[in-house]
Amino acid sequence: MPTTMPFLSGHADRWFRSDFQFHHLYPLYIQALAYKHWTPLEVARKAASFLATNAGVKILDIGSGAGKFCLSGAYYHPDASFYGIEQRDDLSLYATAAQQKLGLDNITFIHGNLTTLDLKDYDHFYFFNSFYEHLPGSFRIDDKLDFSTQLFNHYNGYMCQQLEKMPAGTRLATYHCPEEDAPAGYHVVGAHMDDLLKFWVKA
Repeated sequence: MPTTMPFLSGHADRWFRSDFQFHHLYPLYIQALAYKHWTPLEVARKAASFLATNAGVKILDIGSGAGKFCLSGAYYHPDASFYGIEQRDDLSLYATAAQQKLGLDNITFIHGNLTTLDLKDYDHFYFFNSFYEHLPGSFRIDDKLDFSTQLFNHYNGYMCQQLEKMPAGTRLATYHCPEEDAPAGYHVVGAHMDDLLKFWVKA
């Protein structure tokens, strides 16, 4: 259960002036994970702009961590609805607490496993390679979960199978993901941040 988080009174705008400022929504141990594990604000802004195609669109962050992408996307695109699925209960709690501090009401954080979701309930998707920590030599958030190459293959296979069933026009933004791991039928329509951020559309 998270303890009280540092928060300076004022409008939400102040938190989006820089990544450094934003990270102070969280306790120190969450801040320490930011460099490796949380989406930079510039990436979140670009990805959310690609995914928020119209008012009411439902965007799912697969492996939402402490919620930074959803919080940023919801701030930049108040007419879109953002959802985050995260296995770690403490990260889901911190994400929800940050949402309340920022006063954003167009986000839903879900504590659970991706394989419990039907991706057809959503329109577009963001993925920051959240299964990578299952691979040997990766930088893990913590040791609270079971890790194995088999689980990496299971989760990645499930995600790709589900995304491949989505209708033509479905959008996917990936960050730090190799192209060979992308679901079949999706084509790159844009690349940014030295090709680390890629935009895909289902044909």
